[in-house]
Amino acid sequence: MTTQYARVVRWSLALTSVVAAVAVVLCAALGGSKGAYGALIGVGVVTAFFAISIIVVGRAARVNPMAMMVAALGTFLGKIIAFMIVLALLRHSTAFNGKMLGFTALACILAWSASQVITSMKLNMLYVEPDGKS
Repeated sequence: MTTQYARVVRWSLALTSVVAAVAVVLCAALGGSKGAYGALIGVGVVTAFFAISIIVVGRAARVNPMAMMVAALGTFLGKIIAFMIVLALLRHSTAFNGKMLGFTALACILAWSASQVITSMKLNMLYVEPDGKS
């Protein structure tokens, strides 16, 4: 199970990295230095949040494969709340373009999610974990 999860993470990381790079360049071209700063902050926040998910879900998979879903949903809820807090704290800052931050974060989140769905659909994963006792 963990090797298949690792494959999903690798593909998601690759696609999200490409989308993040394109978003930073696009935001820099459209918004100047403030656009680039906003995009880089967006990439940083999304990277930190997905790293937390990878660590938590990976550890849950080692303990009990059935706990992966609980860990994934729990971190998802926690990340939504944390992202709202981060956006509320950065709302009045003029050092970067907030729209570019939002655009980049949304693009990276959608790329990560789409990649996870597509890669998971292509994998031949067992619905029931055999216990090895036949």
